[in-house]
Amino acid sequence: MKPAAIKTQVSSGGVIYRKAKGNDVEIALVAVKEGRVWSLPKGIVEKGEEDWETALREVREETGLSGKIMDKIGDISYWYYVRDDNTKRRKTVHFYLIEYVSGSTSDHNWEVVAAEWFPIDAALNRLSYKGDREIVGKAKEMLSNSNK
Repeated sequence: MKPAAIKTQVSSGGVIYRKAKGNDVEIALVAVKEGRVWSLPKGIVEKGEEDWETALREVREETGLSGKIMDKIGDISYWYYVRDDNTKRRKTVHFYLIEYVSGSTSDHNWEVVAAEWFPIDAALNRLSYKGDREIVGKAKEMLSNSNK
């Protein structure tokens, strides 16, 4: 078997939030892989799209929610292997903090099993991936600093 080719991939996503009772913050997460994996909404940056445009589009498609970008949270990068085409891929995901404007989580697309609002601390415990937890931790810090 020949060595795996190396490819890069760029995605964007978002932490969409809203203020709940008592000024608590809730964020929306998506369930994938038959509901066994909870993550942040994200997807591939399409040709001609800016990172922030992809973040808004992917959040809308995967959660059913629309919002406005407040700030960039940061990036995560990781490697994964695609057996079908024998490639190692380095994926970088740009994440944005998005304030909820409208929509319903019941209006998510077919790519996800469910989209739900969670209090931010419960979301941190629910997330399946370390990188997502790091991004939500940064988002929580950004939101608490903006409330002072």
